[in-house]
Amino acid sequence: MSPDIIIALVTFCVVSSVTPGPNNMMLLASGATFGFGRTIPHMAGISLGCVVMMLLLGIGLAGVIARAPWLYTVLHIASAAYLLYLSWRIATSVGVGSTTARTRPLGILEAAAFQWVNPKAWAMCLGIATSFTRPDHIIVDVPIAAAILALAGLPCIMLWAGGGTVVRQLLTRPGALRAFNIGMALLLVASLVPGLIELVERT
Repeated sequence: MSPDIIIALVTFCVVSSVTPGPNNMMLLASGATFGFGRTIPHMAGISLGCVVMMLLLGIGLAGVIARAPWLYTVLHIASAAYLLYLSWRIATSVGVGSTTARTRPLGILEAAAFQWVNPKAWAMCLGIATSFTRPDHIIVDVPIAAAILALAGLPCIMLWAGGGTVVRQLLTRPGALRAFNIGMALLLVASLVPGLIELVERT
């Protein structure tokens, strides 16, 4: 990759990672409910999942999807169902210090697996694979792109988890934290709307 392409790719990754989306809404809620430290596995899982997705899409999965566009429909349906489930988990989180299973933060593998039903992650990785890698240099460009995605994206998602920690200090009453979590859950549900509109238009 040329320096110009790398600069453009870093810019794309930063802008895509720092703007609101399912991952960032979940990190904000997790930081507020569980604190920054307990949200670290969630952040690590996002980075891991995006790197794996970038590698697989860049090396060949994108071509498979292009030949089978019905996979996008499956992705949107699975994504919507799982995001609704996660919205419910966020809305029913009872607050800091809870030990119930339903209120624990996402682990590394859960957060990594979530990227496969996250429309924004698919859009980012497909965009990188098609716009910033050279077909005749796939073996070199794709790992570089995956590394840049992880390195540029990690500080961005840390900002959202850190923002949740600040919110946590402000929401000292359980009722206030519950209201915040419900608001975050509704925003997460709202993030489904663009994907559902696209699905309807495609069908």
